[in-house]
Amino acid sequence: AALGPDVLPEALAYADPYASTDADELGDPLNKFQEITNYNNYYEFSTNKESVAGEAEGFNPYPWQVEVTGLVNNPMTLDLDDLYKRYPQEERIYRLRCVEAWSMVIPWVGFPISALLKDADPTSAAQYVSFVTVLRPDEMRGQRSSILEWPYQEGLRLDEAMHPLAILATGMYGKPLTNQQGAPIRLIVPWKYGFKSAKALVKIALQADQPVTFW
Repeated sequence: AALGPDVLPEALAYADPYASTDADELGDPLNKFQEITNYNNYYEFSTNKESVAGEAEGFNPYPWQVEVTGLVNNPMTLDLDDLYKRYPQEERIYRLRCVEAWSMVIPWVGFPISALLKDADPTSAAQYVSFVTVLRPDEMRGQRSSILEWPYQEGLRLDEAMHPLAILATGMYGKPLTNQQGAPIRLIVPWKYGFKSAKALVKIALQADQPVTFW
C-alpha cells in the first residue's frame, strides 16, 4: 500500500508521539509538536510564521516523486514507497536554528543523504549538490508573487551532503511531516541555518559548479 499522510514504517511509531522526554546535544528538551507545527518559516505559503499552518492545509503532498539527476552514473526517480523501502528511517534529534535568532529542538525522522547519493553514484566531475523544491503556485499562494524567484533552491558542497549528520527528513515525532514542515520530504543540515534546509524537495542534482540559491 502507498505510504500516505498517516503512514510511516512501523518501527518509527511512538506509543504517544507527542510525549518524548528526549533532549538535544545541549540537554535542552524537545519543543512541543504544537510549537513546531504552528511557528514556521515557509514563504511559499506566507511570510507570517503563525499563518503558514493554515495556508498550507490545501497542499497535497501525495503522491510524490524525487528526481536524482545531473553528474551521476545512476540517475533515479523515486517515489515515497521507494525511499522508505531503500533507506531505513531513523530518528535524529537536532536543533533547527534560524538566522532570525530563534531555534527549536525537533525529533526528525529520515535517512542520511549520503545513502541516496551513493546509490546515484556521482561522477568524478560532481562537486556540488543542488536541492530544488516544488513549484505549485495554485497550492502555494506565496509563489504567485514575482518579488522572489521560485522555485526555492538550495545547495551544498558534495562533501557537506555526504556528511553523516545531513539527512533527508520524511517525518518528525514518529509521524510523517506536516505540510507546514515541508512534507513529504525535506533537507536537514543541522550545522547550518534553517534556510538551507529546503522543504518539499522534487529534484536533487549533482553538478560541477556551485548552485545558484534562493538567498
